[in-house]
Amino acid sequence: IFHGKYEFPDGLPKIHEHDASPAKAYGIIVDGRLVCLYTFESDIGDGWEEEGATPWYFKYFSEPKSYPMGINILIYAMTH
Repeated sequence: IFHGKYEFPDGLPKIHEHDASPAKAYGIIVDGRLVCLYTFESDIGDGWEEEGATPWYFKYFSEPKSYPMGINILIYAMTH
C-alpha cells in the first residue's frame, strides 16, 4: 500500500493535525491477504472533503498526500 503507484517511504501520511501523534495504519490479514485497513491519526478522507473549500489545503494535503494514498489503497484492493 505504501509502495504502489505512489511512494510513501515514511508510511501513512498525516493529513489532519489532531495532535502531535504520528499517523498509524493497522490491518487485518486473513489467509495472507489484507482484508481490512484501519488508519489512525491520519484522516485521509479529510483531504478528499476539502477539495474546493480552501485552495491551500488542497495543494498541501489533498493533491500530494490524500489522493495518492487513496489511489494506492484502491489499486491494492483491486489487485490483491
